[in-house]
Amino acid sequence: MQQAEAFLTTRKEEDTAYAGEMLGRILTGPLTVALEGELGAGKTVFVRGAARGLDVKEQVSSPTFVLLKIYPGRLPVYHFDFYRLSGDGDEELELGFEEYLPGDGVAFIEWAGRLPHLLPPDYLHVIIELFHDRFGDGRRLRFIPHGPAAEQVVETLSEAITRRTDGSLHREQPGS
Repeated sequence: MQQAEAFLTTRKEEDTAYAGEMLGRILTGPLTVALEGELGAGKTVFVRGAARGLDVKEQVSSPTFVLLKIYPGRLPVYHFDFYRLSGDGDEELELGFEEYLPGDGVAFIEWAGRLPHLLPPDYLHVIIELFHDRFGDGRRLRFIPHGPAAEQVVETLSEAITRRTDGSLHREQPGS
C-alpha cells in the first residue's frame, strides 16, 4: 500500500528552516528522518529548523567531518551525515549507528541513500530539490512516509503548514 506523500515549495532559506521547525514541533516520539538532496539543497538548514522545533538550544551545524552530532532537546537530536561513507563495508556497524536509528530521539540522516540498509522500517524520507523558475530560486520538499508513525507525522505536518495569499509560508510564532 502506497502511503500519502506531501509536497512543499519554499522560496527562502527561512521557509525551508520553518518547514523543519514545524516537523520538530509536532514530533512526540522517536523517528528517523532520511534526507536526500544535492550539495547546497538545504538539508542542514532543514535540520537546524527541526532542532529549533525540538527545543534544541545549541546552534546546529553540519556533521560532515564528525559523522554524528548529538543535541539535547525535548527529544534528543542525532544529526548524521553519511556523505563520506561508502556503504560497501562494515564501517557503519563498527561506528554503532544502529543504536540511534531512531533510538530514544529523532535521527536526521543527511545523504541517507548512501547506507539505505541502516534505515528502520518506519522512517520519514525527505527529498529536497533545488529549482529555478521565472520567480527565482526555490526548493521542493517531498515528504515520503515509510510506516505508520511516519505517515501520521506527514499527515499532521500537512495540516500544520499553511500559506499566505502570496504563496509564502505563514510562519506562526511558538505558543500562538
